[in-house]
Amino acid sequence: MTLKAGDRAPDFTLPGTSGKSYSLSDYAGKPVVIVFYPGDNTPVCTKQLNAYNDEMSEFDNVGAQIIGISSQDVSSHDEFSGKHGFAFPLLADVDKHVSQQYGILGPLGFPRRSVFVVDGKGIVRYVHRASAGLTYRPVRELIEAVEKAKLNS
Repeated sequence: MTLKAGDRAPDFTLPGTSGKSYSLSDYAGKPVVIVFYPGDNTPVCTKQLNAYNDEMSEFDNVGAQIIGISSQDVSSHDEFSGKHGFAFPLLADVDKHVSQQYGILGPLGFPRRSVFVVDGKGIVRYVHRASAGLTYRPVRELIEAVEKAKLNS
């Protein structure tokens, strides 16, 4: 399945940091930035999530919730988030079911660095799937995608 802009975002419930389970539907009515990242404590992922965390006020200003998802388990996420003080949850997609639903698994079954912006009605408004995953989408681009999503919802 290849999820694209205009499609309904598949709902999911995954375990995450802070000992909670999180569902996309928990955030109904507000835009959500779903960040799929390859791995905790890896150089690019660490830089990416810290960049988003450092600019949380930008996401807050547009009313957007960030959710990070990777295939590591919750204990790995708790350690990673605790070390960096992330202000958004990290969710464990250990069986890669959600990654598969969102069409971000690479040829060897590893999740690709990808970002989806979902509007308050659950419609995908922005999609970026990285080919190599050595770079990530800048905060400004994601904020613009959220603002555009809010206009279209």
